[in-house]
Amino acid sequence: MKKLRIVYLGTPDFAVEPLRRLVERQKACESCGYEVVGVVTMPDKMISKRGNQLLMSPVKQYAIAERLPVLQPESLKDEAFQASLASWHADLQIVVAFRMLPESVWNMPPLGTFNLHASLLPQYRGAAPINWAIINGDKETGVTTFFLKHEIDTGDIIFRDVVAIDEKDNAGTLHDKLMLQGGDTVVKTVEAIVNGTVSATAQDNMYASESELRPAPKIFRDTCRINWNGSVAAVYDFVRGMSPYPAAWFEVADAQGKHLAIKVYEAEKEAANHSYEPGTLLTDGKSFAKVAVKDGYLQLVEIQLAGKKRMSVADLLRGFPMQEMTIVR
Repeated sequence: MKKLRIVYLGTPDFAVEPLRRLVERQKACESCGYEVVGVVTMPDKMISKRGNQLLMSPVKQYAIAERLPVLQPESLKDEAFQASLASWHADLQIVVAFRMLPESVWNMPPLGTFNLHASLLPQYRGAAPINWAIINGDKETGVTTFFLKHEIDTGDIIFRDVVAIDEKDNAGTLHDKLMLQGGDTVVKTVEAIVNGTVSATAQDNMYASESELRPAPKIFRDTCRINWNGSVAAVYDFVRGMSPYPAAWFEVADAQGKHLAIKVYEAEKEAANHSYEPGTLLTDGKSFAKVAVKDGYLQLVEIQLAGKKRMSVADLLRGFPMQEMTIVR
């Protein structure tokens, strides 16, 4: 039986797990019905902090270890790249955490191209679905495989698998949960395609109005600034939804008016009645620091001053006069 030829496109750690699962299954099962014939990933990056060393993407590192051919185009529209890609004669392409593809690439294989997205589509279309699901206080999210088409994250859905969001999860821990589930879901999707049992559902059939959909836009620095006017639950969810990257932050000023940014990596919520204005910084200068919100306090646990390393609040207070600071709003 002719095996389905697969080309895999991805770059970061999130994309390694599905590729690893596919390759391991391919090795373990001669009758699995497919083979990964090549990988496309981002060009190596020059890292000046490491003496101008070139840094390979996690997907490339894995591909090299498994002796898989690798393409690293600067432009996905480059004719030489597309000719090389076509020479692999892929029946199917899989995209996980990669760039937006031109139609000439995603429409190349006869069975099309499917994508793994870290949300339960059609919810959280966009660049940062993991962050926004936590920020919005959701109790569950998941992963979705869908066939690519012109509009981003709108193609017909193949599988959706649910992942719970725990109270203590942050974007980092949820990323890892979704990465592992994503490996299962990609393998399941490939097996359905190989067996000819795949079916896909149009996303338009899954909601009545665009107003039902929550977006997941790209996050910028200003997006990460904490709004102390929210509830303690909302501020807490915002912090963990931004942790560990890109990290929520706020700004303090000393008595001379000098401003300093502080990132928050870990916090705890404390419900309480009080008379403080939201955004009031409270500390004993030794062991704790917390910020008043309208229905309680956000207890700061692990933070980082601009230009310094991450540390516990207790460690920071040993050398930083936080009791002399006020929050800039």
